[in-house]
Amino acid sequence: MLRTHLVESKAISVKHFLLCAVLIALVALVTAAQDKSSEEKKEQGSESTASITIGSRAPRSLQPKGFNRRPTPFITFLESSPTSEKYKDPANDRSFHWSAAIKQSLLFLGVQHGYAMTQPKTRRDLKGPFFKDYVRSVKSLHGWDDGGRFFTNYVAHPMQGSLFGFIQIQNDPKGINLSFDNSSAYWRSRLKALAWSAAWSTQFELGPVSQASIGNVGLHGKQTYVDLVVTPIGGFGWIVLEDFVDKNIIQMIERRSSGNFYIKIASRTFLNPSRSAANLLRFKKPWYRDSGLR
Repeated sequence: MLRTHLVESKAISVKHFLLCAVLIALVALVTAAQDKSSEEKKEQGSESTASITIGSRAPRSLQPKGFNRRPTPFITFLESSPTSEKYKDPANDRSFHWSAAIKQSLLFLGVQHGYAMTQPKTRRDLKGPFFKDYVRSVKSLHGWDDGGRFFTNYVAHPMQGSLFGFIQIQNDPKGINLSFDNSSAYWRSRLKALAWSAAWSTQFELGPVSQASIGNVGLHGKQTYVDLVVTPIGGFGWIVLEDFVDKNIIQMIERRSSGNFYIKIASRTFLNPSRSAANLLRFKKPWYRDSGLR
């Protein structure tokens, strides 16, 4: 009996690993396609700027007419609005990028619920009356212990909270370039990330698109306060820890490895996992660092 249970748990772990690998590969392919498309547009732009002069006539442009191709809806939705990118000076733009931050948070929310839908219990609970079961799930909130594993409650959920926090940081011009430092600017920035994380993690637990509405976890006595508290607060600590590691350990590894590319991407990716995942949500490479951090 125990042997059969271990075999089944290993099969589930492999299944979840493959699902995560497919999601990461999909993001990487889309990013590469966008990079290639932007390079081709630049090359076409440089080739089409030539002009000729016939006699005393004014120069006639040889630029081709615009090609009215409709962009992919999913990529267009995830990209920042033209107003924020084309008409604002990045050096003077100090306002929070609400649109991009919400889109990235929604994308992560979709990944979370997509993973939840792979579980039979989630699909089973969708068969009941949606709104009635949702209200019952929210009302059942009580106690602290939800019966979950220690790793899930006190490691995975703080990582979830830190990922939401890094989404806020990478869309805040006032905090995006700050490294670990005992300054008021740094702690103010990370407290904003805590607030963003608390809002979205609460939505994931109790909101209209949450485990309470889709997973109906409250119907099984698992709607408790542990995730509401540990996710944002533990996420705040995880953000500070990753900032500390990035400044004091990763940079030391990069200096001692003489800028070895593979050591750099491995240390940045695996020693800062939440920041790496947040980079993927804005279609950056996992080991990407904003200029102010280097």
